[in-house]
Amino acid sequence: MGSLEVREMEAFLALAEELHFGRAGERLYLSQSRVSQLLRTLEQRVGARLVERSSRRVRLTPLGEDFLAELRPAYSALQATVDGARAAARGVQGLLRIGFQGSSSNELMAAIELFHRRHPDCATELVEISLSDPFGPVYRNEVDAALVLMPMQEPDLVLAQAFPAQPQTLAVASRHPFATRASLSAEELTECPLIGPRGPAPHYWRSAIALEATPAGRAIPTGPAVGTLEEGLALVAAGRGAMLLCQAAAEEHRRRSVTFVPVSGLEGSRLGLVWHRNHETARVRAFGKAVAAVE
Repeated sequence: MGSLEVREMEAFLALAEELHFGRAGERLYLSQSRVSQLLRTLEQRVGARLVERSSRRVRLTPLGEDFLAELRPAYSALQATVDGARAAARGVQGLLRIGFQGSSSNELMAAIELFHRRHPDCATELVEISLSDPFGPVYRNEVDAALVLMPMQEPDLVLAQAFPAQPQTLAVASRHPFATRASLSAEELTECPLIGPRGPAPHYWRSAIALEATPAGRAIPTGPAVGTLEEGLALVAAGRGAMLLCQAAAEEHRRRSVTFVPVSGLEGSRLGLVWHRNHETARVRAFGKAVAAVE
């Protein structure tokens, strides 16, 4: 058996996504017959059919499905290796899209400044990520990396760096009884509904942002669901509920209509830098190093 050709892998991956020889050929700028030839050669190397084709449909065999699951991350890793070597040869260049939630923190801006000093030929673009969809922009490749609130349990994402934990505060309307307090205990959260994120955010993440129970296990009332931090603070000001925010975010969002009261007895809030393991590039890795240097 000869060595595996990259073009054969590319033809199989394109066909697995398109399930159509013509469209797969268009993606690769190859003829339909050439895609079919590459697939046959690959199947000969494997020793079995990977694709079932008829006059009406194309679909993967069970072996083809298994082969795809193992080949896709391996091919992505190969691409990342080549991209990394190319970038190292010419320096880190191009555009790095960085997502952030809520506000551009001092740590994020310091990391970007350091990144620019180290890699002046690489531009950066900041993209705000909604509170309701922390990981979606990374999955959809709308950003190259994102600084998002923890926790993160996504198997396809990499947690590159995590900033130190920040103390939690409770945002309440300035006329709320809690607004006159110097601090609160976590157990007192049972006395006001907590505003949380709506949308596609996974449940484990939503329940960590808007707690469902105190450390002692007492239920916390559920408040309205919002899509953005500003929407949440507007509801807080209107007396519709309270919202947990880290101390740094509270300092950046101070306003007369909202008071931020420190809460004891809770784990601190942390930001983490994440990216998709299949979209890792030299730019992303270089930015991760800059974040690690300023955390």
